[in-house]
Amino acid sequence: MMKRLLLKSLWWLLIGGLLMYLLFPFYYALLTSFKSGSALFRVDYLPHAFDVGNYRSIFIEQPFARNIANSTLLALLVVVVSLSLGLSAAFALSRFDFRGRGLLLGALLSVAMLPQVAVLAGLFELIRLLGLYNDLGGLALSYMIFTLPFTVWLLTAFMRDLPVEIEEAAIMDGASPWIRLTHIFLPLLAPALVTSGLLAFIAAWNEFLFALTFTMADTQRTVPVAIAMITGASEHEIPWGQVTAASVVVTLPLIALVLVFQRRLVAGLTAGAVKG
Repeated sequence: MMKRLLLKSLWWLLIGGLLMYLLFPFYYALLTSFKSGSALFRVDYLPHAFDVGNYRSIFIEQPFARNIANSTLLALLVVVVSLSLGLSAAFALSRFDFRGRGLLLGALLSVAMLPQVAVLAGLFELIRLLGLYNDLGGLALSYMIFTLPFTVWLLTAFMRDLPVEIEEAAIMDGASPWIRLTHIFLPLLAPALVTSGLLAFIAAWNEFLFALTFTMADTQRTVPVAIAMITGASEHEIPWGQVTAASVVVTLPLIALVLVFQRRLVAGLTAGAVKG
């Protein structure tokens, strides 16, 4: 009995330590975002005052509301296009047998594994030739290079696990490929769509290198670049209070999305893990 109690205590101690390790940086950033002046450089672990001046400054002194709107619009566009193209591609790759299917899947995965800097120069020339520099359309196009292959690969893996008998019954009833995709597979793939869509949204929301390279105007920048560009009264002064306030603001939507779609996200991540 004593041994069991000790093991349980150690287990909860481990869980508590892990939670503290994961949540403390965000907690300290939240704490710092309410500080100003010399208090920013004082180490405190408990709140002493709540000064919302930093939050007010990022929306008054910076076009931060516009940057949030840019990131939201861009991330939603990436998710919609990635899921639309990825779903149809996954249907073809998982349900139709054709020559080169395995090679195509391998090529998609290889593209997703490439570092961003490896394609930066060529992608810059492509976006410049298309006239999409300093445009959200150019950023959406660049993000697709990485979100689309991952979405196709993930949805293909999920669709392969669906019973073939369901599709065969639909074929016997005269259902076309489009009907099978939209009326049969689409409802069954809800957890996978939520998982891949949420991962694509997070990737587009947090992306920095392409957003820094392919945008120039403050009004066209996304939130990661806007945070990096926040400066104080002088060029070399970094207003840490405003930086942490902006970081907290852009983190909250991701936390809300994960909490809202938590059940479907877990179901999507664990689907196919257990068979039989």
